[in-house]
Amino acid sequence: ALKQYGVLDTTPEASFDDIAHLAARICGTAMAAVSLVDAERQWFKAEVGLGVRETPRPLSFCAHAMLADAAMVVKDAQQDPRFADNALVTGPPHIRFYAGHPLKTPDGVSLGALCVLDETPRPEGLTELQTMALKTLADQVMTQLELRRALLERDRSQDIARLAMEASAYVGAWDWDIAQN
Repeated sequence: ALKQYGVLDTTPEASFDDIAHLAARICGTAMAAVSLVDAERQWFKAEVGLGVRETPRPLSFCAHAMLADAAMVVKDAQQDPRFADNALVTGPPHIRFYAGHPLKTPDGVSLGALCVLDETPRPEGLTELQTMALKTLADQVMTQLELRRALLERDRSQDIARLAMEASAYVGAWDWDIAQN
């Protein structure tokens, strides 16, 4: 499903960068990302404060968050058995707090998560407003991805139509050399 969006390994785009910056600002975190998870890695379409474009999937908090129906909140990663030994917790960027809202296609397929992260644990988690904002911004990420997918499908359809027209230009075209008596 992720490949249908044609987004992996593309250059940064302001629309996704703005969403990541706004998520970090609203949630008061040092880091945020639009994370897309494939079979081998999580790749960041946008990131704030992480300084990397991807990490191996086994280190991915978002690989867990994307399976949920709502935001997944890890108040202190050092105290969570799923993440306590994670290299992103024990070493740079020293993640202690994580909140991620799943990015799901209209038919419910999980692609990744919009997440916010911090070096400081947050026993209170997110406020109701922050949780709502994270969901709303995750929905906006999916709106952007759906627009991208629709444009790719349109371009493919136009390419197919153009190729069909070019091929049909030769159908039924003959060059006859008729001898005249």
